[in-house]
Amino acid sequence: MSANETDEQPARPARLEGLTIRAAHPADAEAITALANMPGYRHGTLRMPFQRVDETRKWVDNPAPGSIALVATSDGRIVGNGGINPFQGRRSHAASIGMGVHDDFIGHGVGSALLGEMLKAADNWLNIRRIELTVYTDNAPAMALYRKFGFEVEGQLRDFAFRDGSYVDAYAMARLRT
Repeated sequence: MSANETDEQPARPARLEGLTIRAAHPADAEAITALANMPGYRHGTLRMPFQRVDETRKWVDNPAPGSIALVATSDGRIVGNGGINPFQGRRSHAASIGMGVHDDFIGHGVGSALLGEMLKAADNWLNIRRIELTVYTDNAPAMALYRKFGFEVEGQLRDFAFRDGSYVDAYAMARLRT
């Protein structure tokens, strides 16, 4: 084997230095909209193309009761966002979550940081026992992240959404706090 050849795996992207998770503010609407309109972000979520700033502003300005909207920032730039949406009534022990990461920052710890903070809030402040999400069956990086945090597949949702000209399946995943 020559000096230039190795049997090592390719290096993983470095974790972002100075990554901060904070509440989303109304002033973040334009940056969140730009994030949601990125091709990779949109491909992994239920977002429609060409999301408008006023739609994002409504989400930030008028959150559902008990919900929490977060952003991940690095050097003042929004590189991810996520939210917790508790259910009401007889499902008040449960919530749904959603999140997305900037196309250029996948694999840099943004998703782990966001999901970790959402779970801390759900466990320690909202008293949420069950957290649910859906993830496209072809989104292996997201599924690996969710499994790392204790989520399990509970079922497959066939033809769950229409994306890029065809129907795609999703997994229903959940995490139960014991």
